[in-house]
Amino acid sequence: MSTTQDYQAAEQLLRRSARPGELVVGDKVEPRWIDGGARFWYSVGTGVGRRFVLVDPAAGSRAPAFDHDLLAAALATASGQPVDPGALPFATVEPVGDAVEFDALGARWRCRLDDYACERTEPAPPGNPLEVPSPDNRVAVFRRGHDLWARSRSDGREWALTTDGGPDHQYGTGPDCTGNATLLRKIGLPHLPPAVVWSPDSTKVLAHRTDERGVRRTHLVEARPADGGAPVLRSQRYAYAGDEELPRAELVVLDVAEGAVVRARAEPPLMAQMSPIAAQWAWWAPDGSAVYYLDRPRDLRTLTLFRLDPTTGEVTAVLSETGATRVEPNQWAYEPPLVRVLAREVLWYSQRDGWGHLYRYDLRTGALLGRVTSGRWAVRQVLRVDEAERVVYFTASGLVEEDPYRRTVCRVGLDGSGFAKLTDDELDHVVTVPDGQGYFLDSASTVDTPPVTTVRDWSGRVLVELERADIGGLLATGWTPPERFRVKAADGVTDVYGVLYRPRGFDPARRYPVVDSLYPGPQVTRVAPCFDQGGMGLDAEPLAALGFVVVALDGRGTPGRDKSFHDASYGRLADAGGLADHVAALRQLARTRPWMDLDRVGAFGHSGGGFAAVRAMLDFPEVFRVGVALSGPHDTRCFNAGFVESYDVADNPEAWARSSNVDIADRLAGKLLLVHGELDDQVHPDHTLRLADRLIAADKDFELLVVPGAEHTLIDCLAYVRKRCWDFLVRELVGARPPAHRPAPIALGPELLGGLFA
Repeated sequence: MSTTQDYQAAEQLLRRSARPGELVVGDKVEPRWIDGGARFWYSVGTGVGRRFVLVDPAAGSRAPAFDHDLLAAALATASGQPVDPGALPFATVEPVGDAVEFDALGARWRCRLDDYACERTEPAPPGNPLEVPSPDNRVAVFRRGHDLWARSRSDGREWALTTDGGPDHQYGTGPDCTGNATLLRKIGLPHLPPAVVWSPDSTKVLAHRTDERGVRRTHLVEARPADGGAPVLRSQRYAYAGDEELPRAELVVLDVAEGAVVRARAEPPLMAQMSPIAAQWAWWAPDGSAVYYLDRPRDLRTLTLFRLDPTTGEVTAVLSETGATRVEPNQWAYEPPLVRVLAREVLWYSQRDGWGHLYRYDLRTGALLGRVTSGRWAVRQVLRVDEAERVVYFTASGLVEEDPYRRTVCRVGLDGSGFAKLTDDELDHVVTVPDGQGYFLDSASTVDTPPVTTVRDWSGRVLVELERADIGGLLATGWTPPERFRVKAADGVTDVYGVLYRPRGFDPARRYPVVDSLYPGPQVTRVAPCFDQGGMGLDAEPLAALGFVVVALDGRGTPGRDKSFHDASYGRLADAGGLADHVAALRQLARTRPWMDLDRVGAFGHSGGGFAAVRAMLDFPEVFRVGVALSGPHDTRCFNAGFVESYDVADNPEAWARSSNVDIADRLAGKLLLVHGELDDQVHPDHTLRLADRLIAADKDFELLVVPGAEHTLIDCLAYVRKRCWDFLVRELVGARPPAHRPAPIALGPELLGGLFA
C-alpha cells in the first residue's frame, strides 16, 4: 500500500528540477548571451545554491564567471549581512564592463571583478512584461485600451500608433479563446504583451487588428470573486467547431516615428487558435524590405506563403501547396514553421512524399528548384542556413534505428548534396542556437541517460563540455530510470513507442496495479525522447512513486513520425491518439512482465488526456477499470474550432459527434473521478458538467470535483487536486486507504506563465 513516505517521494519528484534543492543538478543550461552572442554565461544548481559559469566558445574555455568566495566576502562586507558563497543570494547577474551587477539583500549591487569591491548602485529600471522593445532598445510598443502605443525608453514620451481599435476589434491581441484571461487575473496582469514584431531597423512594427466581432460569445460564472462579493459573469469570444465566424488577423505595418498605418490589401488570415505573429507564421525579411506570412483556408488543405509590401500594403502569393489532408508547416502545432525565405529562394517544408522534408523554390516565380532532403526520416527543426556556403543545418528524427523520435543534428547542401550527421550517435539532441555565431549548444540524452551539454561548432566538433547531469538526488528518492519500449500497434504491423516506470521499491515477485498516463495529441507527443520529460512526463514519475506501474505511449495519430502515422488522427479524434494501440501495448508488455496486473488498470490524464481517460473507460471497459479525468474536452461540438477543425476536419459534424464522450456516457462501467476548474477558459467546465448530466441520466456512479475559481491547469490549487487524484487511484486500484498527508503548497507567480511571453 502507498505510505506517507511514498507520497513525500512523489512530491519530491514533481519538483525534480525546481529551485532550490534540485534532485537533478546540471541537466539544463540556459545561456545568457554577451558580446553579441560571442560569449555567454549561465548558472547551474549545486543542490543548495547556484554557481555561475562564463563560456568563450572561440577559445574553448569554461570557467567561473567570478570568484564566488571573493564576491560573497565582498558582498558581506558591503551589506553587513552574512553571505554563503555556496548559496549566493541572487539567481542572475548582468555583466557591466569589468563588473557584475545583481539584485540581492534588498538592494542593487555592483561588484568590480578586479578588486572585488561591492557597492550599492541605482536599481535598474524595471522591465515591463507588457511591452515589446525595439531591436535598438530605444522604443517599446504596448497596448492601451484597444490600440497600440509607443513609448520612448529614454525620456518616457508616449504616443498612439493606432486610434481606431474597438471592442472585439482591437490591435495586438490573439484570439480571446486562448488568451488565458483567468490565469492572468490570478497573477495580477491585465493581458498578454501585444502580438507585434519589429522590423530589423527598429522603424516599423508588424501587427494585426483582431476581428472577433461576429465570434460566438460564451460565459463563465465566478461564484466567489477575490473580493468576496456577488458572483461575477466572465464573458469570452470563443468559436465552436462549425461556427460561421472565426477570429481573423487584419495585418498592418505601423511606422513608429511617422505614424503611418499601412494595411494589408488582402483577405485577413484566419487565426482560430493563435496570432500568426505569436506563432511565427508572420515575419520580416532580414533587410526589412518585405513581410512574409503563411495562411491556410478553413479546410487547411492548402498552405500559401504570401509577401506583404510594407510601404504599399500590396500582397502577392509566393507559392502554395495543396494536399488531400491538412498541409502543415510543422507537425508540432506550437513550434515555428519549417519555412525560411532566403535572398532569392524559399526553403519549404513538405510531407508530399509521406515524410517531412525540405524543398527549394524560386522566391520570384514560385517555381520548384529542387529537393534538399530525402529519406525515410523527417526534418524536425531548421537550425541555420548558411547562404554563402549553400548549406542548411537541421535536426532530424528517424535516423536512430533504436528510437525514431530521437533527434540528430545534420547538414546538407541546398542542392541536396553532402548530407552528413554532425551528431552520429544513438542519443537525442536538443539544440540551442545563438544568432549569427559559429557554434551551438547541444544537450545529448535519452529517457534513461542523463544529459551531457556541450558547445559544438558547425562541423559537429565539441569545443567545450559544459555540464554532466548529476542525478544523485533523484536516485535518493528511490527513483529508477524508466524503460523505453517498442511494441506493435493494434494493427499488428506498426511499431509504437512509449516509456514504462517501475514502482518505487520495485519487487518483481509482487503484482502491481497499472496506470496509463494519457495524452492523445495530435498536436504534440506524450513522450519526449530526452531525459527531461517536461510537464506531462513528470506526472508519470510521481505516480510510480505511489506504487503503480506507469505507462506512457504515443499511439497512431500523434506527431513525430511519417505523415500517414500522424494522419491516423485526421477525422478520428474519437480514437484519442490510438487508444486501441494502448490496449495492445499493455497486453504485450504484460506477457513478459508478470508483475503488471492487468486486472487493475487505470487511465489518468489532463486536458486532451482527460478526454482520453474517459474515452478509454467507455471504449475499453474490460481493460480500464478506473479513470481520473482533469479539464477534459468531452464534447467536441462545443470546443475550440481551431483545434477541432485541424484534427477532426472542418465541416464534419459526424466526426465531431463520434468524438463526444457525452453521447456514449451510458457505457461507463468502472470508477471515475471528474475534475474541472470553474473558470477554465480553455476547455469550459460545461464539458465535464454535460458529461456528468448524461452519467446521472444513465444512473452511473462517479465522483465530481468542480474547483471554484480554478483555470485550465488548476495551478493555484494543484497540490490539493493532485492529492485528490492520487488518493482516488490508491483507493480504487490498490484497494487501500490513502495516508493522511498534507501536500506542499505551490507558489503562484508570473514565472508560472512559462511560454506565454515567448
